[in-house]
Amino acid sequence: MKKLSAIVLSLGLLANTVTANPARWQGEWPDTDFAKTSINDWSEIISGGPPKDGIPALDAPDFSAASAETRIAPREPVITVEIDGAKPRAYPIRYLTWHEIVNDTVNGRPIAVTFCPLCNSALVFDRRVAGKVLRFGVSGKLRHSDMVMYDRETQSWWQQAEGRAIVGALTGTELKHLPSWLESWADFTARHPDGLVMEEPSYNRDYGRNPYRGYDSSTKPFLYDGAQPPHGIAPLERVVRVGDRAWRLNRLAEEGEVREAGVTITWRAGQASALDAGQIGKGRDVGSIRVRDNAGRDVPHDVMFAFAFDAFWPNGTWMLGR
Repeated sequence: MKKLSAIVLSLGLLANTVTANPARWQGEWPDTDFAKTSINDWSEIISGGPPKDGIPALDAPDFSAASAETRIAPREPVITVEIDGAKPRAYPIRYLTWHEIVNDTVNGRPIAVTFCPLCNSALVFDRRVAGKVLRFGVSGKLRHSDMVMYDRETQSWWQQAEGRAIVGALTGTELKHLPSWLESWADFTARHPDGLVMEEPSYNRDYGRNPYRGYDSSTKPFLYDGAQPPHGIAPLERVVRVGDRAWRLNRLAEEGEVREAGVTITWRAGQASALDAGQIGKGRDVGSIRVRDNAGRDVPHDVMFAFAFDAFWPNGTWMLGR
């Protein structure tokens, strides 16, 4: 609990478990249609501490040549996005830790690059819905310890781990999940010496510091009181989710490569955990994975904590192997 308290104090947050009762939150969200929702139990949604936009999302960030970047440590994790017709882009977790959402446009495609530290969930979505381009912000709410995003156009709430609207006019709508992956800065620059990296935002933040020091070795997730994962899997153990299937990262590290359920998942050492040491680049090695289909194409996936997979995919399949 000392580690968990340090996390809260470091962020300047208080564990506020006030439920997201529509009547209570209507003043903060006057343009959200709370009559439309897929949530059956409002007590699942709580305040994480910051108010709406208290964690500021980024819009249209600047980029520079990866070859000129000197601040990022070799093992620091970045989210890699490769879109046809554009130079590969790296979105450093050192920035997303403090901002959680980046609204960007790559070769004409509007995307949202997202990271929820409490679930270790790093996902990239297409921001287009029914011909409209959405811009996402951080609501300050959590559900099963996962970030609840919102779009500025309709003020609907979205579950980051699922990419699905759960409250408001767009309830039930799902964003297109785009292929992306977490890898070390060294791996990105080795493969893409001519690639681009997101520039440091102009906010007063201690970028590179991990405000969640020791979190992924805690025994209990922050602001989560749901069921524990099955099969004796620790709540904060990393799993690779592809659709409604999950592979334990520990298994992948042992085997190196797994071919199952129509995908090939490979693991390699060299990426630091973003949720371990005080400085992200000094975190313990958790490795990097790639997920490809039988044709060798990258497959959308997530590397998330086991408790979050179990919470959002309670009927999912655990790929435990032999």
